[in-house]
Amino acid sequence: MEGRRRAGSAADLVNWYDYYAAGGQRSEGLVASGEHFTLNGLEVQVFSGAVHYFRVHPAYWRATLRKLRAAGLNTVETYVAWNLHEPQRDVYDFGDGGGDMSEFLDLAGYLKIAQEEDLFVILRPGPYICSEWDFGGLPSYLLGQYNVHVRSADDFYMARVEKWLSQLLPKVTELQFTKGGPIIAVQVENEFGAFGYSDFPRDRRYLDQVKQLLEQHGITELLFTSDSPANSGDMGSLPGVLQTANFQKDVEAQLAALRRLQPDRPLMAMEFWTGWFDHWLAPFKAGLDAAAFREILDVILQSNSSVNMYMFQGGTNFGFMAGANWVNVNPNFTPDTTSYDYDAVLTEGGCYTEKYNITKELLQKHSIIKNLKPVEQPEENPVKAYDFVQLKEAISMEVLRDQLTAERSDQLLNMENLSVNNGSGQSYGLVWYRANVTTANSSKLTIRGHVRDVALVVIDGQLLTKKPENVAALESFGYWPLKDASITLPCAAGDHVLDILVENMGRVNYGEPHVLDFQRKGLYEGPVEIDGAAVTGWEIYPMEMKKDWINKLQQWTPLGDASVALPTMLRGTLKVDEPADTYLDMRQLTKGVVFVNGFNLGRYLTAGPVFTLYLPAPLLSVGDNQIVVFEEFGTEDPVINFSTHAITLETKAVSKDWAPIYP
Repeated sequence: MEGRRRAGSAADLVNWYDYYAAGGQRSEGLVASGEHFTLNGLEVQVFSGAVHYFRVHPAYWRATLRKLRAAGLNTVETYVAWNLHEPQRDVYDFGDGGGDMSEFLDLAGYLKIAQEEDLFVILRPGPYICSEWDFGGLPSYLLGQYNVHVRSADDFYMARVEKWLSQLLPKVTELQFTKGGPIIAVQVENEFGAFGYSDFPRDRRYLDQVKQLLEQHGITELLFTSDSPANSGDMGSLPGVLQTANFQKDVEAQLAALRRLQPDRPLMAMEFWTGWFDHWLAPFKAGLDAAAFREILDVILQSNSSVNMYMFQGGTNFGFMAGANWVNVNPNFTPDTTSYDYDAVLTEGGCYTEKYNITKELLQKHSIIKNLKPVEQPEENPVKAYDFVQLKEAISMEVLRDQLTAERSDQLLNMENLSVNNGSGQSYGLVWYRANVTTANSSKLTIRGHVRDVALVVIDGQLLTKKPENVAALESFGYWPLKDASITLPCAAGDHVLDILVENMGRVNYGEPHVLDFQRKGLYEGPVEIDGAAVTGWEIYPMEMKKDWINKLQQWTPLGDASVALPTMLRGTLKVDEPADTYLDMRQLTKGVVFVNGFNLGRYLTAGPVFTLYLPAPLLSVGDNQIVVFEEFGTEDPVINFSTHAITLETKAVSKDWAPIYP
């Protein structure tokens, strides 16, 4: 037990790097052999927490990582989001691309800050990451290629994976532990054991090809896979690659499965789910209470298992980046909320919780290094509830359409096959279909196939889609569960203008192979028909709602006291003397997207279970701040209130229909 002997006395306080890389000597990285991990030849128990750089504003990276270190952790874990770093085919962004999220994408800078804050790094580069992130981190342009099979040895898919990793890995190879950096372990793909079924078995060639690419591009640190082995056994593993476990409440069963599968290797809980994520329209706010958290974490540590707390801080699915799950119960497709608070150790905005104090207590109790130098906990960010903002200006649908560029087609096209973005297609937002139609009295409008995902159907300026006030609304015209849905048009015989605005509510990030392969968005599964005759002559407008477009919108007009009954762009001004974190209370509106100074905060839906949007202070300026809202269904009083904390639907008993979604 050389590591225990070297721990020293309480008078000789050490940092993690002092202890494991004293004098800069790094002859050996993390080794998984026998009962204990070793790092640089010394016994180590990995105490890690997940903090994703793309979910936390970069102005808060250092303070967040210091909070993690102050709790007694020695490692931070992060995924890498391929779809952010390659927003268009062959266009890469690592913080210098000038895109809406560029500020969040300095991955190397984030890893260097982690090392400066005395933390090692577990890197999970994908290419698929799940993570309740749109399409599991895969770029949407892949879906422009029909018959592609993602997460397989498919030639087209693997060619794109290889090109992506050839861009990513040179950014991080010099940051590996044995080269003087913080990275001690790298994941080969993600939860591959859960990907497949009897008629479509897992393609292990793909898993091996990803491993080979990592090694070919210079990854030499410990490689691992992560699954729930009590459920999937070794189906997501590779020979010689460390298997780790993902779980929440079934800790004993998962760790026992690891022991059976690799009795000569140490235990690692790669994802101890500290809470859970939320779906729009779920009848409760998900989570894990502090008492259960304590019990599970204590069992993990008493089992001599290393641990990665997923999540330590969940953060936010800014913009349109929240993903979705696919489940075998109604409503099947279950989109995730913008908030990724996760009921984690730190809140979405980085505030301390009871779980933080429990973590600090238990890690101190179980750490083999008793003379760890303490780090002072950073103060929480100032939080303020600003005065309400009245949305006093508007741009009508017709004026808004004039500020979009149309493609023309007799057939409906999905957004990924539009010609925008240098042929990479449209990734996010809404796609607007317009056609001139001729009807009889009481004509029937039918959308063949399914809507992907919500269709705002407007005929001659009248919105036909029902407000999504609860999950029951999804059984009405305009929503994804219904196939070949029809509605009787409330217009007389004659010529009319038909508008169908279809919102991408997030691509599935976790599901079976056939599910991940049909994540195209918009209308494309079949024609739109009037009394059985297909409508042609479509104008198709991509509504990507990027920052530059939002900031350049023109022809704002005073709204006055009028209510809003159609999809409308609204604007108001927030006056700020001193920027502070805040939460936008969206309960006066219905459903849509919010932009602050052009930055996309994310979607809101006042049916819950989360009613607020987190706004970090660095996105605000002293003086006037422009708030733009795309409200889809309308409101009688377009006003935004503010709160010092998230407002959510409290946890309730799980309903029968929603129970399979939750652990």
